[in-house]
This record gives sequence, structure tokens and C-alpha cells, in this order.
Amino acid sequence: MNAFLLVSRGIDRLSAGFAVIADYLVLIAVLVSAGNALLRYTLNISTNGLLEVQWYMFAAIVLLGASYTLRMNEHVRVDLVYSMMSARGRILIDIFGFVVLFLPVIGFLFYLTFPFFWRSFVMGEASMNAGGLILWPAKLTLPLGFGLLFLQGLSELIKRVAALNGLLTLETKYEKPLQ
Repeated sequence: MNAFLLVSRGIDRLSAGFAVIADYLVLIAVLVSAGNALLRYTLNISTNGLLEVQWYMFAAIVLLGASYTLRMNEHVRVDLVYSMMSARGRILIDIFGFVVLFLPVIGFLFYLTFPFFWRSFVMGEASMNAGGLILWPAKLTLPLGFGLLFLQGLSELIKRVAALNGLLTLETKYEKPLQ
């Protein structure tokens, strides 16, 4: 089990690294968006490339940050029964969710999105808009994001099993968002 926990820590570090990239992309996206608006409204200059790079960065922010969000237990969940359960009950619900729902669905999404990216990469697909960008970097964020999310799901599963066996203390308390 210690080897699995070592793998889990490695996956956690990988997610944290991609989260830093997502953090910087937020700043860059804001600057590009502000610069694009400034150019458009002051100098009447606009390019499709600047508009497209904004949605490329938005896709990367969401998909590269998702695995870290899962790691930090800040993801959205349906809290019908979860908060009423004991810590052990929450861990069992999490294990069931990861094995039966999360990992199969995320694995399937990776399976679907990799060929979508690969075709674009091999063809050198570019936007049909004048001044548009190549598309494969944006499409790469799909399998990369789902791959990271799958790995983080495995890491979380390892931690839940270790906690169930008393090898790890895991905080299972979930704070409902204010509504």
C-alpha cells in the first residue's frame, strides 16, 4: 500500500503543477482580453487570433485546473446523504463513486477526446476564420485535462482505500456551499 501512496503523492504533485499553469493562464487571459478590448475600442483593431486564444486559455484553465480542484475536495457534489454519514460512510461512498462512476466516465471521455485531438494534430487543422489559429493546442486540452482528472481520481481512490485501512487520516467533512 505504501507504493500506491507514493504514486498518489506523485499524481498530487502533477496536479498541483498543472494548477500553477492554470493559475497563470487566468492572468494571461485577463491581460489578453483587456488588450484585445483596448485595441478594438481605441484603435479599431481586432484579430480573430486574439479572440481564439482567449477561448483556448479558458479551456486550458478549466481542464488543467479540474484535477487540482478534485484533489482539494472543492468539486461540486450532490449532498443528499453524504453530510449525514460517518467519516467511514463518506469514504465508502467516495470509493463507490470513484470506482463505479467517476473513473469509467472520465476514462471514456479521454478515450473519445484523444482521437479528436490526434486527427487535428496530424492534419494541422486550423481555424476557418481569417487570422485564426491552429486548433490542435485547444483540442489537446481535452485529453490532457481528462487524463489528469483520471489520474487524480486514481490518487483519491488510493487515499480513500488507505484511510479505510487506517494508514492515512483523511478529512471527509464536506462544507455545503452557501446558497
